[in-house]
Amino acid sequence: MPISLSRPLAFFDLETTGTRIGKDRIVQIGIVRLLPDGTRESYQTLVNPEMPIPPEATAVHGITDAMVAGSPTLEAVAREVLDELAGCDLSGFNVMRFDIPFLTEELHRVGYEWNTASLRVVDVQRIFHKMEPRDLSAALRFYCGKEHAGAHDALADVEATADVLLAQLERYPDALQGDVGFLGEFSGDRQRSPDAAGKLKFDEKGTICLSFGKYANWPLETIGRNDPGYLQWLMTKAELPGSTLAIMRDVLAST
Repeated sequence: MPISLSRPLAFFDLETTGTRIGKDRIVQIGIVRLLPDGTRESYQTLVNPEMPIPPEATAVHGITDAMVAGSPTLEAVAREVLDELAGCDLSGFNVMRFDIPFLTEELHRVGYEWNTASLRVVDVQRIFHKMEPRDLSAALRFYCGKEHAGAHDALADVEATADVLLAQLERYPDALQGDVGFLGEFSGDRQRSPDAAGKLKFDEKGTICLSFGKYANWPLETIGRNDPGYLQWLMTKAELPGSTLAIMRDVLAST
């Protein structure tokens, strides 16, 4: 089953120094844009994280301090990366839980706001786990009949992810539709938090609320009226990600 695209679908993957959003840094970015005519355009870059890469991270992706020493910083390539993603819906493997929030926070750190709220997101891992619970290498083997020789190389991972999505559409023609809107809904993209780190959530009315702590599920404006000191502490002392704080300030400024 071919996939029907009204605009490009950008598969992307990050390799990083670790998994802590707001603390760890990106060391490699890979992007494959699947165009409406079925052709692909690829982009990749190593990124100097401006911090040592822990040995346990190098053991996963094979990228060393020496390999990124002469590479550009994220600040230097941020505009280029955003241009590659501009006008695209998004896809990737575990992209909702990791790559989108991680990249959103890192772009915010270097002065770029990346708002993905209006984009459809097709998480190939979620489709895979609903159909055949395994990892990317197993997905490529299962759906495409080949080994993932380049596992944990960002570009190789997104090439494999694109192959898997197209094979999933072929394998499940009765369950899946070749439409990004349907696939995004199937991936659960409308269940995402208003902020990349998941510290906020929407209630049934679409109001932005906290998702944690003693005021979990309370609208921000209600917390501000009833316990402004707690809200002030939260926004100055709790070490929330900068992109989360920016959304909170916008909400409170509009109330």
